[in-house]
Amino acid sequence: MLKRRCYKVFKPGSLNSLKLREEELAAPAAGQATIAVKAIGLNYADIFAIMGLYSATPKEAFVPGLEFSGEVVATGAGVSRFKPGDAVFGVSRFGAYTTHLNLDERYLLPLPTGFTYNDAAAFPVQALTAYYALRPLGNLQQGQTVLIHSAAGGVGLLANRIAKKWNAYTIGVVGSSSKFETLAQEGYNSWLARSSRFPQELERVLAGRPLHLVLEATGGKYLKWSYEAMAPMGRLVAYGSARFTPSGSAPNWPRLAWQYLTRPKIDPMKMITENKSVMGFNLIWLYEQHDLFHQLMQELLELQLQPPHIGHYFSFNELPQALQLFRSGNTVGKVVIRVG
Repeated sequence: MLKRRCYKVFKPGSLNSLKLREEELAAPAAGQATIAVKAIGLNYADIFAIMGLYSATPKEAFVPGLEFSGEVVATGAGVSRFKPGDAVFGVSRFGAYTTHLNLDERYLLPLPTGFTYNDAAAFPVQALTAYYALRPLGNLQQGQTVLIHSAAGGVGLLANRIAKKWNAYTIGVVGSSSKFETLAQEGYNSWLARSSRFPQELERVLAGRPLHLVLEATGGKYLKWSYEAMAPMGRLVAYGSARFTPSGSAPNWPRLAWQYLTRPKIDPMKMITENKSVMGFNLIWLYEQHDLFHQLMQELLELQLQPPHIGHYFSFNELPQALQLFRSGNTVGKVVIRVG
């Protein structure tokens, strides 16, 4: 049997519960391929799963990680799309924090032209999040105004690039003005930092433009303020709740309870009167929708986006430190773990 190294969580609750283990990996089952992992992309869902704050977290011991790239080293019976030696990337419903994994071939794709293994590992989860929020849910149209929260993160940067394919006027929201330069380089039209003056600052940068679409990932007062600023027929798409990210290695349960009780509330009757919409989604749902997953990925690849912006690299042995930095919110672009 093949031996692999992997990070495993036996009891969720803290980032310190992540343990590096060596174990045997069984031969690939029918329909599966064995991948020698080359790079891993980090996501906020990883942190929430490790801390036990993600409803989709497995009940038993598990290997975190939702996206990766690598090389096929073996295939099981019935695998027709890939062969040993193929360069691939893909998504897993957990399991990517490892040197090798077995995965159903339906969740694998050939490495895009011009992408490195690092680029490909940084792409699928956040690109799908941005695209699904903007198009199927947000119904983005030519020339619309789009407000993108967490604009300098992996989703935010890709959302801007996608929105520009529809000539959108994009406004980025970040936690610090130190990230404004990144937004300018990425082609955002305008930007602002989170502060108590957010409503006034947003009105200033809108400069009379109607706000058509909001991508929201904080889950706090900025969701409420953004909703209030939307024009009639506007859509707010919530895909995260960074506000609930613990500031330490483990959850502060009293603080989380207070944040939950004070979360923004929107009156559905007022939504009707104001003709506005709020939608939310969890990308893990797409994992069971094989045909839709491939359809969306094909639409994404046809946009011929540039490789994602990777702001931080770590080695496989440094993965716990990478998670600590990622949790802090002081990252720009994607955080990638180099494995092979």
